[in-house]
Formats: sequence, C-alpha cells, structure tokens
Amino acid sequence: MADGGNFIDYVKIYVRSGKGGAGSAHLKREKYRPKAGPDGGDGGHGGSVIIKGNKQFWTLLHLKYQKHIFAEDGVSGMRDMWHGKDGKDVVIDVPLGTVARDGETGDFLFEITEDGEQRVLAKGGRGGLGNVHFKSSTNQTPRYAQPGEECEEGWKILELKVLADIGLVGFPNAGKSTLLSTISAARPKIADYPFTTLVPHLGMVDVDNKYSFVMADIPGIIEGASEGKGLGLRFLRHIERNSLLLFLIPADSADAAKDYEILLGELGKYNPELLDKRRIIGISKCDVADDEIREGILESLPSDVPHFIFSSYTKEGVKELVYGIWKELNRQ
Repeated sequence: MADGGNFIDYVKIYVRSGKGGAGSAHLKREKYRPKAGPDGGDGGHGGSVIIKGNKQFWTLLHLKYQKHIFAEDGVSGMRDMWHGKDGKDVVIDVPLGTVARDGETGDFLFEITEDGEQRVLAKGGRGGLGNVHFKSSTNQTPRYAQPGEECEEGWKILELKVLADIGLVGFPNAGKSTLLSTISAARPKIADYPFTTLVPHLGMVDVDNKYSFVMADIPGIIEGASEGKGLGLRFLRHIERNSLLLFLIPADSADAAKDYEILLGELGKYNPELLDKRRIIGISKCDVADDEIREGILESLPSDVPHFIFSSYTKEGVKELVYGIWKELNRQ
C-alpha cells in the first residue's frame, strides 16, 4: 500500500532552456590571401525543456525534489564554417492527464493526454548565423555575426488530473473505497493502483471479460469543499476529467436527497461545467436498510437520474450497478 506521500499531483518547477550559440565572425586567412573572406560557422541551437506523456507514470513524485531543470546551451560557431553543437534537450516524463500552467499567472499552457505526446515547456534559443551569411557584393568581408538567441526561463506548474471514465463522488463515509475494491479486485489481472484514501485510487473494472472501464475513487468531499475546507478542493479537479459521475450515498444517511444536493452544490460552486456531466446515484450499504427504508430513499431521489441500490458487503445489486455504469458510459 503506497502512502499518501507517494502520490504527488502538483509540482512547481523552475525551467530554463539553453541559449543559442553565437555565430562566428572569423575571417579566413591564407598565406597568399590574407583576407580570403568570411568563414564563420553558425552557432548551435539551445536545448529545449520538453514534457512527454508516459502511460507508465501515475504520479509527479519524481519531480517533487527536482525543482530546477536546465537544458544545455548551444555551442558557438567556429572557423572553417564549423557549425556549433546543439545543446541537449531535457525530456520530462509525466502521467497522462498532466496540465502545464504558467507559474506566475496560472494561465493554461497545454495538456498531455496521449502516450508519447510531446510539448515544449521552454524553447531553446536559436543559434546565431555566422558571418558567411552576410557576405555580399558590396561587403566582401563582413566582420560581424549574429549572437545566439536568449533562453526561456521561469516557474511552471504541473498538475495531474486523473484520467478515468467514471469518478466516485461522496462524503468520507459513503463506502467509495469499499465499492472500488469490491468491483475492481475481483480478478487478479485487474490493474488496481492502491493509494490511501487521501489520494485518488484507480481501479480497472471488468465487465463480462469483454469490456472494462476505469473508475477513480476521489477522496471524500465535505460541504464547503469548493471554498477550500478540508481536503476536498485539492481533489475536485480530478473529477473534471471524468465523463460520468457516480454519486455514492449510504443507506443509513439521515437524508439521502439532501446529501445528493449538497454534493451537487459543491461541484457547481467549484466549476459549473461539472453540472453538465452525466450522473448516476448509487445507494450503498443497503444491507443495513429494510424494504421500507429503501423504498423511501429511492422515492426521494430525482427521477431523471439513474439510480441503483447495492451492498458491497453482501454483493447485492453490485452486478446491476456495474452493468448500469457500462450502459450509461456507452449511451450516445
């Protein structure tokens, strides 16, 4: 079981690309031709800092203690039109779902969603042109060359939004972790990535050995999460990524309909667009409720949202819930 410190979903790093090498202003000198003309080579390009998507990565932990990342400078051009060596790029592997932002303004820069996808975080400076490029009929011996371009540098923010098909939303006592372990640990081939309940917990759910979907257990939010109370705000951003949300409410809740409205309200305050996502309501822990209580809960729920009642402990209704999720995920 990985501890909470091993799942890092936010880092702030200082990056600097390489400077471009200067072009050479060398003039060729031969024994019988003291001014044979320009032969200065171009400077090499500076290295870039590049972000690359890697599906084998699930956390930004490897960047937690690597706050400064510098690419190599380009080498200056030399005589005999020798091109200066280009500076090496620095390639940083990140999990799919990583978003890059400007560290000062917070402005969105780009997002990595595909394995092998590469985006430039800091572009290396171009090398300067040597003096051979400036020779003309009116200037046979130019004594100048271009300097290399300056580097790009500054603070950047990388944050991870978990890539999952469905996100579990609920208060800490709703039974989200239990449900996920019940439906995703049923077969040894299941890819289950266990973190503590303080971090997103991913599980691959198998449907009839033919299909599968990824479910994310988002840590429990509390009323006021959108205002930064508790742990909720830190993890609400992971829900933005899910195409479907499963609201989990325990059958022993004092008021299931009210709990649903509170959870919905918190998501709407954080980001109104979350309210446009398709939703399913799951009533967990049905083994503690008799038929009368179950009926009262189901009658109180909104009729336009699919709902299921189940028990992770007795497995009652679990299969119907999985099929219901799969059906909703594939509904056009």
